[in-house]
Amino acid sequence: MTADDETGDEIRGTARGSAPVPLSVLDLVTVGAGRTASDALRTSVALARLTEARGFHRYWVAEHHSMPGVASSSPAVILAHLAAHTDRIRLGSGGVMLPNHAPLVIAEQFGTLEAMAPGRIDLGLGRAPGTDGATAAALRRTDRLNEGADDFPEQLAELTRFLDDDFPDGHPYRRIHAVPGPVQGTAPGGVQSPHRPPIWLLGSSGFSARLAGMLGLPFAFAHHFSARNTIPALDLYRESFRPSTVLDRPYALIGVAALAADEEKEARRQVLAAALNMVRLRTGRPGLVPTPEEAEAYRFSPMEREFVDSWNANGVHGTPDEVRAGLDDLQKRTGADELMLTANAHSGQARLRSYELIADAYGLPRG
Repeated sequence: MTADDETGDEIRGTARGSAPVPLSVLDLVTVGAGRTASDALRTSVALARLTEARGFHRYWVAEHHSMPGVASSSPAVILAHLAAHTDRIRLGSGGVMLPNHAPLVIAEQFGTLEAMAPGRIDLGLGRAPGTDGATAAALRRTDRLNEGADDFPEQLAELTRFLDDDFPDGHPYRRIHAVPGPVQGTAPGGVQSPHRPPIWLLGSSGFSARLAGMLGLPFAFAHHFSARNTIPALDLYRESFRPSTVLDRPYALIGVAALAADEEKEARRQVLAAALNMVRLRTGRPGLVPTPEEAEAYRFSPMEREFVDSWNANGVHGTPDEVRAGLDDLQKRTGADELMLTANAHSGQARLRSYELIADAYGLPRG
């Protein structure tokens, strides 16, 4: 096995229990009404510990800004905290929105994370702002937002150079080093080789799918909010794929909204609250995730009800057996190599219970 084989193995993982593919977690660090960001972050620690014990493969945190109900504006900080409370599960960004940041800063942050938790860090990258235009302008100190997205391939190349510490002679950044940089590890056979976090490209359309394929990188698609584009984007990724030093064949992960409860009725209540939160976000009224009781009492307009029905149709929810059946069907239809589950609910306890029930449904180990 070569060092490249090791990198591919870190990406691919191994399915456990009776799950057809590895199961992972996407955490938005949601904050429910009547609760605080501190409460949400404590839930994240508990959830990371639980899913590590139950055999989930990786745990990612998504970058969002200016959203009161989402306390994940700084993935690197949260990942450092989770690294201190876990031992085995892979930790990563799902993702860092690269146009919001200087590539050198991201290389330094994730180099530091890799030094803290060697061999456990993933660097997932997106080109969207993860927020509204005004907030993106404040983050980037410019109002030319399209420029950041259009420059994404160049930013990605620069970041990769910083991570590998291999700018060519004559490059203006040749004498600049991201510290901590590549960690020297011993590959099988005693060969010394640099190690740094694997890069993933994230997307909800075809742009990053094609780019990931052309570069031979793993690809993560946001099925949970762009289900209509899932199969076309995955097809494009596979058609565009070129073997690389990272992967010899395509590897596609999809993010899925999945919530299980002991009773189907309770799952519907939790999902309705999360959907109301999305209605408010999409109509310029972001806030904390409402309680199920508030959602049940809310009077949805016909247009809002249509949105809720469409939004919930993209996810999988119900009893543990119903959720397992839905996830298995989705995996077969898409050919996804990994399913990354996100459970958005008002209470942390509902989220913890959901992952526990899904783990039970797949017969995942208990620690």
